[in-house]
Amino acid sequence: MKLFTKLYDMALVWAKHRHAERYLAGMSFAESVIFPIPPDVMLAPMSLAQPSKAWRYATFATVASVLGGVFGYLLGFWLFEPVVEPLIAQMGWQEKFNTALSWFKDYGVWVVFLAGFSPIPYKVFTIGAGLLQMAFLPFLLASAVGRGARFFLVSALMKWGGVKMEQKLRQYVEALGWGLVILVVVAYFLLR
Repeated sequence: MKLFTKLYDMALVWAKHRHAERYLAGMSFAESVIFPIPPDVMLAPMSLAQPSKAWRYATFATVASVLGGVFGYLLGFWLFEPVVEPLIAQMGWQEKFNTALSWFKDYGVWVVFLAGFSPIPYKVFTIGAGLLQMAFLPFLLASAVGRGARFFLVSALMKWGGVKMEQKLRQYVEALGWGLVILVVVAYFLLR
């Protein structure tokens, strides 16, 4: 079944859409608060489709993601009990959220940087930072550096890899997609 190849081709079509930058910004913002799909799935094909705009796309993704992170921070800071906590309970994420909060106590602002750069759900840490009333400026800086490093790395790989990178990505997209699914399932059971 060629599920990820079809999704990849669809992302390439969206990447060439005249509103692609808006979609990327919206996706980046939403992913920092609640949306489950990372903006990399749109950023990579956009950077491949138009390498001359790769840095611009990475900037859009970074700024929108950090703004989404600020929104998540404010949700945790002001609206945790009435809005966020019931959603966490409804989704069955309380144990994962408690783990994230304990990481904050152990690692402080570094956890925001790590979550911003890695595939760890950034949204959990934006809300957690607000709930724990983490100092805002370090939160903002760690978010900008972590998210920026991630998105500029993705854009750089696509820009510099060019057509060869696209061919390799297309060749391995199914294996990468299913590998990611397996990783998510394993992480789910390990964090339970």
